[in-house]
Amino acid sequence: MKAERIIPVLRIFDYQKTKEFYVDWLGFEIVWEHYFDENTPVYMEVKRENIIFHLSEHHGDGSPGAKVAIWGEGVPAYHKELIDKNTNTTGPDLKKHSMVRFLLQ
Repeated sequence: MKAERIIPVLRIFDYQKTKEFYVDWLGFEIVWEHYFDENTPVYMEVKRENIIFHLSEHHGDGSPGAKVAIWGEGVPAYHKELIDKNTNTTGPDLKKHSMVRFLLQ
């Protein structure tokens, strides 16, 4: 078997906060949103370059606290871009975060 794409489904709880985090801060774009009816939970896809996540407000989708590992280049530059935004969401210090520290070695 050869997988062409893996898309994690992550649980979200607040649509506006989700947009602030994924779109405004991390720089993802919303590709699509789906609602079964008016006033129902959202299921959506966000993308930044070749990183794609499905985000769901539906109970039972994803797991709060789940983690996703992404291998790539330019992590320190991306981290600096996020820190330079001067928002309340600064994320982990790259030198203190054990997984990132391991990957940067």
